[in-house]
Amino acid sequence: MLCSKKMREQVVFKSTLIFLFIYSVISTLPEDPINCSSNNTNCTITNTYGVFPDRSICQAGEVMYPTTEEELISMVASASKNNIKMKAATRFSHSIPKLVCPDGQNGLLISTKNLNQILKIDAEAMTMTVESGITLRQIISEAAKAGLALPYTPYWWGITIGGLMATGAHGSTLWGKGSAVHEYVVELRIVSPAGPEDGYAKVRDLNECDEDLNAARVSLGVLGVISQVTLKLEPLFKRSLTYLKKNDSDLGDELINFGRKHEFADVTWYPSQKKAVYRIDDRVSLNKSGNGLYDFIPFRTTLSAELAIGRSTEEFQEAIQDANGKCVSAKLTTATLEVAGYGLNNNGLFSGYPVVGFNNRMQSSGTCLDSLNDVKITACPWDSRIKGEFFHETAFSIPLSVIKNFIEDVQKLVELEPEALCGLELYNGILMRYVTASKAYLGKKDDAVDFDITYYRSKDPLAPRLFEDILEEIEQIGLFKYGGLPHWGKNRNIGFVEAIQKYQNADKFLKVKEVYDPRGLFSSQWTDQVLGLKEGLTISKDGCALEGLCICSQDSHCAPDKGYFCRPGRIYKEARVCTLCT
Repeated sequence: MLCSKKMREQVVFKSTLIFLFIYSVISTLPEDPINCSSNNTNCTITNTYGVFPDRSICQAGEVMYPTTEEELISMVASASKNNIKMKAATRFSHSIPKLVCPDGQNGLLISTKNLNQILKIDAEAMTMTVESGITLRQIISEAAKAGLALPYTPYWWGITIGGLMATGAHGSTLWGKGSAVHEYVVELRIVSPAGPEDGYAKVRDLNECDEDLNAARVSLGVLGVISQVTLKLEPLFKRSLTYLKKNDSDLGDELINFGRKHEFADVTWYPSQKKAVYRIDDRVSLNKSGNGLYDFIPFRTTLSAELAIGRSTEEFQEAIQDANGKCVSAKLTTATLEVAGYGLNNNGLFSGYPVVGFNNRMQSSGTCLDSLNDVKITACPWDSRIKGEFFHETAFSIPLSVIKNFIEDVQKLVELEPEALCGLELYNGILMRYVTASKAYLGKKDDAVDFDITYYRSKDPLAPRLFEDILEEIEQIGLFKYGGLPHWGKNRNIGFVEAIQKYQNADKFLKVKEVYDPRGLFSSQWTDQVLGLKEGLTISKDGCALEGLCICSQDSHCAPDKGYFCRPGRIYKEARVCTLCT
């Protein structure tokens, strides 16, 4: 017998409070994404979420862990001489798609796990040279000790400089050079395959005078292994942050002006609640009092048992089609985050806005990585070893010129189905960050807003989600109606369909790729498909549209046995989505 609505609300409320506030215990460091049967051979690699979009686990014949550039060169040379496929792998592997997979069990993984040193900080020139396996957290911390700052970064610090460059990872700003970390790279060393005349490996030193740097800034890992990166920094500064919650009725009109007005602005949108939270975030004088810290609550450690309760609750809501229950859960989650200041604190305790602090304490977080090795007690919420979060993530950037139109389309869908996007709000809504046009060949081509959308994924690949069609339509509106560019480190397969054709400098990138790796030793079938060199990016099979492996063209691509059939979108008729027909 089902619980009453009131009882369900009480359970969700208690779970939400514990989920958000149990963070003083110590969490579990995610395990290495590479596992080998013996002596670093016969290996598999996945991502930190435990599964790629097609639910495969990639195989490799061997993994190597260089500790110096000399060792790295030797490894690339040996594989190049023997014509072995290679891929660089990072410690945490936060990219969702299959960028890291070599082709088959004979491939080689080269992990940058031990290439994690600060090589030089030049305070006068305001530069920092690091190895490619160093984490964003280390960069931020060590720069601050020298009185310097990398001004714009992703919000999650558990990523490496090599990994974030390969995928074009970014923070949020329309100011200066923009929010992408690769825009602040002034020098780079990359090790690529070569012929016998070069000892089978070639090290290239690129700087801002080299056109090839525009290919290496966002490389998808197909040019070789980045060895070293030199970043241009600036003097450490303070910033002041205030969150302001408003009705979303004028969101389309306000979004552009807001980004231009505030240097570190972003907006979190709760479309089913018809609310938006504006991040008013700007530099202030060093004399401004405050030693604030941003320890974002969803990135904190959480009790594994409570994560299991949260996941079980959402699975139950999905199973009984309890849309209202999801909306109740979402409102409790977002309200609790709001009361807690989202993880901000003023000198140790959140006591209201504004929160003022040094940039290194405000720009990025991820304390669930501070750990003891006992996943049975605590973990990062998405740790694949526990029953925790399991989700799809769709992320694309839409040019400022059509932002208002996209916002209005989503609002039209909400008017048709008011409860449709409550599931997104369980994952703190749609995060909208600002990005700028880049010279990088595979970087953003326009000033844009990046939409980051996280939502429930079933453990059963053939199980449709609540409001499956609404989420698919939003995805297709963003990617195809408005030509959104995919985030290279996120997205389901359809996010990359014909994406390379949207980049005006794609041909230049491919020419550099041909020079650096003419045999394609750092490429795979998947990267060739994404770059338009091979067909087969989408997978046509029963239920493929449910996982974003295809856009449905026939009913079997959905779940006809569960009442979901392939139909046109509700407002974007060119879309093809899996619709529940009753």
